[in-house]
Amino acid sequence: MRFADIGQQLRAYRLESGLRAEEIAARLGVSRAALYRYEKGEVIKLDTIRRLAELLKISPLSLLGIGVEYFSRPVAFQERLRQVEEAADQILMVGGAICYQTTTDAFDGALAEAWTEAADAAPDRAAARAATDQMLGLLTARKKLHQARRPTIIGILGEGALTRLLREGVAPGLQVPERTRQRCLAAARTEAEAIANMMESVPIGLQLGLAASGTEPAGCFIVLRGRERANVVASPFSADTPPQGGLGVSSITAADEAVVAHQRVAEAAWRDALKGAAAAARVRDLIKAAG
Repeated sequence: MRFADIGQQLRAYRLESGLRAEEIAARLGVSRAALYRYEKGEVIKLDTIRRLAELLKISPLSLLGIGVEYFSRPVAFQERLRQVEEAADQILMVGGAICYQTTTDAFDGALAEAWTEAADAAPDRAAARAATDQMLGLLTARKKLHQARRPTIIGILGEGALTRLLREGVAPGLQVPERTRQRCLAAARTEAEAIANMMESVPIGLQLGLAASGTEPAGCFIVLRGRERANVVASPFSADTPPQGGLGVSSITAADEAVVAHQRVAEAAWRDALKGAAAAARVRDLIKAAG
């Protein structure tokens, strides 16, 4: 058994459960420190895995990394995605308006402001702020990881998704003050302009294309390839989905047939996508149309 992998999955499923570490440790009959050691990859007995799975209401196979992993909480999904990205040398992304690893400071700043404003207005302000800080920390960790490892990224963005970003702004749907919403709209425009620039300049290790209207993928997914395994990630949660918002289920699997099928669709999407100057020009047309 790969105990480091089990530990990573244990942490993600703990976040998915909504239980605090001390609650799980108490029910398991161990100290919180022991639980954290399990999450860091300490040897763990099969019986303990079985009992943890019962507490977390998942299959023991999920903790062992066998089968499909499911997450309904955005914060748990972001943690697990960070873990998978940690071993990825190539990221192939299909759909969506952005590639989070390449987003600008304007995007991150607007996102932090919107989430914080929404948390401050929540009935349980303390819990909402804690969840917001945790989610922002995970996003920061993902970006720092990318800057350190520099995996190759190929992204096919969706024209419809980019249009919605420009019309609704970063973190759409949140009830925030008008000044914050305007900052989110401005950040969306800044992001789209940065995307157009990257499409034209094609930085080393990054290729971005645009799936035009009519050819946009029906759903978003990512294929992440590492030295030892590949994973397919499918999720309704975007990077700006708030920590306690969004209704949906994300899935992650290393099943060969899933990887092959998604890789095939991604290659077809890349073949048909606008690229380079043509893609950049189309993105700038979308910016002008959004006003």
